[in-house]
Amino acid sequence: MLCNIALRTSSRRILSTASSHTKRAASTRAFKQTEQETRKYLPLMAASAMGCFGLLSLQRSVEEEETKNAQCLFGAEKKADDVEQKFATYWPRNIMILFGPPGAGKGTHGPKIEDLLGIPQLSTGDMLRAAVSAKSEVGLKAAAVMKAGGLVSDEIVIGIIRDRITEPDCKFGFILDGFPRTLVQAQELDKMLSEEGACVTKVVELQVPDGVLEERICGRWIHKKSGRSYHVKYAPPKSMKTDGSGAPVPESMKDDETGEALMQRPDDTAAALVKRLNGYHGETVPILDHYKPNGVVSKVNANQGMDGVWGEVLDALKRGGN
Repeated sequence: MLCNIALRTSSRRILSTASSHTKRAASTRAFKQTEQETRKYLPLMAASAMGCFGLLSLQRSVEEEETKNAQCLFGAEKKADDVEQKFATYWPRNIMILFGPPGAGKGTHGPKIEDLLGIPQLSTGDMLRAAVSAKSEVGLKAAAVMKAGGLVSDEIVIGIIRDRITEPDCKFGFILDGFPRTLVQAQELDKMLSEEGACVTKVVELQVPDGVLEERICGRWIHKKSGRSYHVKYAPPKSMKTDGSGAPVPESMKDDETGEALMQRPDDTAAALVKRLNGYHGETVPILDHYKPNGVVSKVNANQGMDGVWGEVLDALKRGGN
C-alpha cells in the first residue's frame, strides 16, 4: 500500500509540474525545467519501486515458510499416526517368548520383530555375560557359580532378567530368546512378571520338520557380536567364496556390515543336532501347553519362503493373532 501511494504521489507531482510549464510556454527552458523536475522525483519513484519489490519478496518468503511449516506439521502428524497404528495393532506392552528348534529362523526374524515394535530381543547368554561384566549383585553370584564350574540356577537367571527388563528400552516390552527352557522356568518367569504387574502376552513358535533342519544347521554361520545369521545356501554373506567341491572357504566368510569374521557354532553338526532336537521337543512342548490356556500361543510355519514366514509372524503378533 505504501509503495502505491508513493508512486501515485510522485506521478501526480511530475504531471502537475509538467502541465503548468506546458501551459505557460512551450519553450526549451520550460522543457528543461520539466526535465529537471522529473529527474528530481525519479529517485523517489525508484525507491518506491524497490520498496514494493522488497515487500513482495518478504511476502513470498513468509508464504514459503508457512508452506514448509505445513509440510513439517504433516510429516509429524504422519509419524504420530504410524506410531498410533502400531500401538493399535501390536501393543499394549508386548512380553514375548520366541520358540523354535535350532535352525528355525529365530536369529533371522527376531531382529525384524525388534525393528518393527521397537523392543529388544533378550538372550539369556548375553544378559548373563552383561551382568557378570557389570558386577551387579546377581552378576557376582553368577560369576561365582561359573568360576566353581557349576550351572547357574533358575533363581539367578530370573534375577538377571528382572534387572534387565527395568531398563528404558524394555518400556514397551521385550522378546525372550532361549528362556524359559523348562516348565519350572516358565512358572518362575510368570511369578516374577506377576510381581511387576505383567504377564507373557505372546508365545510364538517357529515350526520346521526335523528332517529339514540338518541342512539349515550345518550350513549356518553367525556373526558373534551381533548375532546376525548367514547360510551358505539360503543367505550367504557377500564375501563368500567356494572351493572346488562347492564348500565355502572359511577365510572368506565375513559379516556384510562389519567385515568381521563369521563363525560356526561347535554344536552346529549333524550329530549334535539329534541330541539338541530331542531336548527341544521334550522341554518345549510342556511350556507351550502351559501357556495355551491363556490364548497367547501362535504357531508359524517356518518351512517356507522368507516372505511367507514373516507374513505369518506379523499375523501372530497382532492382538488376538494365532
